[in-house]
Formats: sequence, C-alpha cells, structure tokens
Amino acid sequence: MPLFNTLPAPLLLALAPLLLTAAMPSTAADTDALRSAVQSHISEHGGEILGDFRELLSMPNVSTVTEDMQKNAQWISQYIGERGFTSKIVSAGGAPYILAERKTPNAKKTVLIYAHYDGQPVEPANWDTPPFEPTLKNAAETLDWDEARKQAIDPEWRVYARSAGDDKAPVIALMHAIDAMDSAGLNASVNVKLILDGEEEFGSPTVEDILKEHADYLSADVLLFCDGPMHQSGLRQLVFGVRGDMGVNLTMYGPSRPLHSGHYGNWAPHPTDALMRLLATMKDMDGNIQVAGYLDEVTPISEAEQVAIAAIPSVDAQLQDELSLGRVEGGGKRIELTIMQPAINIVGFQAGGVDDQARNIIMSKARASLDLRLVPVQTIEHVRKTLEDHFTNQGFYVTHDEPTAEVLRAHPGVIKVDWTSGYPAYRSSLDGEAAQRLTRILTDYDGTAPLLTPTLGGSLPVHLFDQELDMPIVLLPIANHDNNQHGRNENMRLGNLLSAIGVYAAVLQNFGLD
Repeated sequence: MPLFNTLPAPLLLALAPLLLTAAMPSTAADTDALRSAVQSHISEHGGEILGDFRELLSMPNVSTVTEDMQKNAQWISQYIGERGFTSKIVSAGGAPYILAERKTPNAKKTVLIYAHYDGQPVEPANWDTPPFEPTLKNAAETLDWDEARKQAIDPEWRVYARSAGDDKAPVIALMHAIDAMDSAGLNASVNVKLILDGEEEFGSPTVEDILKEHADYLSADVLLFCDGPMHQSGLRQLVFGVRGDMGVNLTMYGPSRPLHSGHYGNWAPHPTDALMRLLATMKDMDGNIQVAGYLDEVTPISEAEQVAIAAIPSVDAQLQDELSLGRVEGGGKRIELTIMQPAINIVGFQAGGVDDQARNIIMSKARASLDLRLVPVQTIEHVRKTLEDHFTNQGFYVTHDEPTAEVLRAHPGVIKVDWTSGYPAYRSSLDGEAAQRLTRILTDYDGTAPLLTPTLGGSLPVHLFDQELDMPIVLLPIANHDNNQHGRNENMRLGNLLSAIGVYAAVLQNFGLD
C-alpha cells in the first residue's frame, strides 16, 4: 500500500503543496537538452574532470597551516575565475574564505552556494595510500591516472584523498556544470555567488565575523549548503537541518605520581576506573542519555517530519550488515529518527598504553574527549550546566583549572572539565517556497523526487548563516555515504561527482524561472 494512503487527512493537507510541486512537469525539451549537454561534457572532458579533482586534492588543507590554505585559496580563485567568477579572499583572523560572484544578464534571482575546502588533520600512517597523493581505484585495484584519463569514467571508480568526500568535490562539479552549459549554449537563470570556507573542520570560528562584514555581498534568494553525504540508499536528498556540536575534554585525577599496580592496587584509586565508571553513567545500552535535565530543551519531532522520514527508504538492515554490527542502538528506531536526538559520543580515551606499551602502574591521570551533538532547541549553556551537575551528583568535584595538591587531598574525586567551542542545531521547514522549487527541479532532472530529510546527523554552523543572512537555507549533499569523511582512506565515488555536475546545472538553469 502506498505510504500516503495511510496518512491522516490533516497531514496530507499540510504536505499537499509540496507533494504536488514535486509532481509538476517542466519543459521536457529544456531538461533533455541539459541532460544531453552534461553527458556530452562528461564524455568529452572526463579526463579534465579527473585532472582538476586530482590537482585540488593534492594540496594539503589543514586550516591551521596558513601557507597551505593560502595556496588552496589562490588555486580555487584562479580556477573559478576561468569560468567568469570575480572573487576575493578574505579573513577575519583565521583561515581564508573565498567570496565570489558570477552574474547572469537579466537574472532576477541569485543562488548562494556554500562549501568548504579545508580538511580534517591526517595520520598518514593510518592510510592505505598517502592522503595528499590522490589515488584512483576500481574496487581494490589501483589505476594509473594517465591511462584512466584516456577512458570513459567508470562511476564506481573512487578517488582516495583527504577532502575527496568532505568537501572539495562541489568546487569541481559546479565549475564543470558551468562548462557544460556554456559549451552547449544553455543559459543560467540565476546569478551565482559562492562562499567557500577555509576553517569549517575547526568549527568555522570566524565565519560570524565574515558574514557580518560581507552580508550585502552575499545577499541571495536561497543558500545551498553543499556539504555532507547523500542518503545511504544512494538517492538524492534535500536536507533541512543539521545537529549542533560542542566538545569537552575531561581529566580524572589519581595519585600525584604513577604507582606500581601490584604494591598499590586495591588501595590507591585508579583514575582510569573512575573515569570509565563515570562515562558509563551517561547513557544506557540503547544510547539513551541518562543525564538529568539534559533533554529538557529538546523540541519534539513534528508530525510532518515523521511523515517525511517514513517516506524515506529504510537502510538500517543494509547498514547493519555492511558495518558488521551485531546490535544497534536506538531501541528499534530507524537511523533517520535517532539522528534527530541529542548524542553524547566518547571520541577519545587516554590512560596508559596497550599491548607492548602496557605498564603495570596506576596512572596519575586519565583523560577522555566527548563530542556532543545537539538538536533544536538545546543551548550551549544548558548542556554545560546539566553535564557538570551530573558529574557533581556522581560524587566528583568539578574544576576548570589544573587542581592543586590541596584540592586533590580535599576531595575523594576530582575532574577537570575543559569545554571547547560549539554551536547550536538548525532546522527549517520542509515546505518553504525554495524547497518546493528545488524539489521540482531535481524531480524533473533526475526523474525521481528527492528525499526530503529533516536533518543530517553531522554538524555545520548553519545557524550563523540563518542569523546573519535573510534567505532560506537548504542542504544539497553530493558525497557517497561511505566516503570515510574525517577518517582514514577518505574517498569520493566518481558517480557521485559526475551526477553532481548535472544537479548543479539543473539548479543554475531553472531556479530563476517563474
């Protein structure tokens, strides 16, 4: 039975404008001409696409290394300049941002596109191939770049390099969308503006200043956030929110010097034991947060959002098999629902060595790093307070400074809490005018309506763009879901890169049409 036959009448009425918009036809000749132009461009210039992607990925791009980021910014500015963009490289004390514009004669609408060109730090020893020497593979087989450029691109080929999936690909795909349209004599219907972030992987600490200073330059009718992975089903999706993010580093204290675990074990408290027990109190086995008051600010999932999620193909069984998981958290909820809840993730634990680095000692300190994913309308202040209250209620003295010997002697357990920067979640309506327009465009081009996804599980500082820029915001991810972003062997499936060329071209051709 079709899903929508099972929906309550009020929900069908609420969603009817969006559902009808997705089914509206466009001019078939224009769509066919665009598809033909994109396919011809890919066929004739596939080697160039590969070469451009390889060159950009070859540049190290950790945002704290200023020289590397300037090199990236200069390369991108020249690259987009060849497609008619005027650009400027700006900074507010951090890594550079690139702001750019390409005007279209008589265009009445403007599309602002966001992507970032910095990447997570790398541990080269953990990679199968060097992270800044892009490697082209067909399954497990490494391909020769020069030979591959002479062939038709196999969509299942993958490029392995830092930022291949997160997030240099939009720059290449968008420029080749413009090339494809220009070669075929097809006009864009919009002006195009870009904001390319050079410090997203470090939380975009200066983006608010950038937005405040350049708000007029960035004015547009819609902001497309081109970051993040596509749905695990491989279907195109439009996304209307992201979780917020903040971090905290915890240090648990033991004896003032390391002690022999045979002589002092069972007498001197071990900070590793204490920290593990504390962390275990924060969640149950299904991942449900057990910190008192932590969820008080959480906005319930709306009926419309539940309906949208119900219409998305379920991938839980596929993912559980793919990832060799004998169990999953969430108490039976599908993944799209679980990522709409807050999360407390233990992302690092340090307390001595293992294997041949293990030593029979009671450590002086044990440390852990937590990644906290937030949802509307949790605030940074409330999360901090409830978590620190939890530590206190578990019997620990909370400090934000390195404790003195007197403090350590005065309390049975001491934990230092060091908060890092963070930002709140963002979520918008599924049925705004820009969402309807984009849904119609992608449906016409792909032949299939995109999935309407209330939120990604990852985080972006979208709330600052919403705060400083007066325009609707929609996320349009292009990367394959298994791109290993932030981890070793990050990659981009070339089929995703090539399909993004068509998607961007469709938006440029049609978003400004009435």
